[in-house]
Amino acid sequence: MVRRKKAAAAVVDSNGVIDNIAARRALPVWKRLGLHFGSYWELYLMLLPALCFIVLFAYVPMWGIQLAFREFVPSKGLSGGRWVGFQYFRQFFESPMFASTVWNTFKISIGTLVLGFIAPIFLALLINQIASVKFKGFIQTITYMPHFISTVVIVAMLNIFLTPGTGLLGRFFGKDNLMDNPNAIAPIYWLSEVWQHCGWNCIIYLAALSSVDVSLYEAAKIDGAGRLQLIRYVDLPTIMPTCVILLILNMGSVLNVGFEKVWLMQNAMNLPGSEVISTYTFKIGIQSFQFSYGTAIGLFNTFINFVFVVLANWISKRVSDTSIF
Repeated sequence: MVRRKKAAAAVVDSNGVIDNIAARRALPVWKRLGLHFGSYWELYLMLLPALCFIVLFAYVPMWGIQLAFREFVPSKGLSGGRWVGFQYFRQFFESPMFASTVWNTFKISIGTLVLGFIAPIFLALLINQIASVKFKGFIQTITYMPHFISTVVIVAMLNIFLTPGTGLLGRFFGKDNLMDNPNAIAPIYWLSEVWQHCGWNCIIYLAALSSVDVSLYEAAKIDGAGRLQLIRYVDLPTIMPTCVILLILNMGSVLNVGFEKVWLMQNAMNLPGSEVISTYTFKIGIQSFQFSYGTAIGLFNTFINFVFVVLANWISKRVSDTSIF
């Protein structure tokens, strides 16, 4: 303790400012925290509203997770029911809807993840090759405009375009309505998601490509590299760390199929192929008033997503030395 005080005192000037990193480390934790917040309090003040929002709407509701392990009694609140352990989880695993619901969720999610990951990279690489600044801005604008169309409008457009006989696309499929086909719901969801969000998602890749040193392109061209070689040896290595980070983050929502869109696309005909965990949870928890059962299903969904994030991060760290934690 005496040695630590001497080390700290040795680098404190007349104004009481510590100017040595080693001395900071020698101080007690509470003093180091005080110095840190004293230096960056403005940044933490700006961050405070976002932290309050996250705590209020993300962490406080986690108190209701225990409902998955209790028999919900409205008069006793979230923590007053009888403790039943993993009863509702076993009920879901033994349910005849378990296999089909999980399979539909994986099918829709994985397809959306793969196409939604590759398409923005491909589009960003293409846009980056456009020499004209005005034309590049025009292409960017028209490609990310669909991102701002509401889900209700998107599903209405799908129904109109796929109407048999009269729809823009439905006329090519005869009398079969693809929206009623359980096997066609997943591809329709994939393609519509890529069309709607591809342009918006490619913005972050374009931002990464804008940081490439122009001298690299010039040196590659002097060595005789064509457009494909420039993309392969300059552009792709530049955006690869960004791609890995986004892929890891996206793995955390493997089972989080957008509820609104699937719910609006569902009908009695395509239900075997469109019933996913989110819609099944809504029907069980809200419409059927089985709140504990619905909470257990939602917690299972969250746990699987967490496992995918940790696994993807571990693989990425071992393979490419890039990770989020």
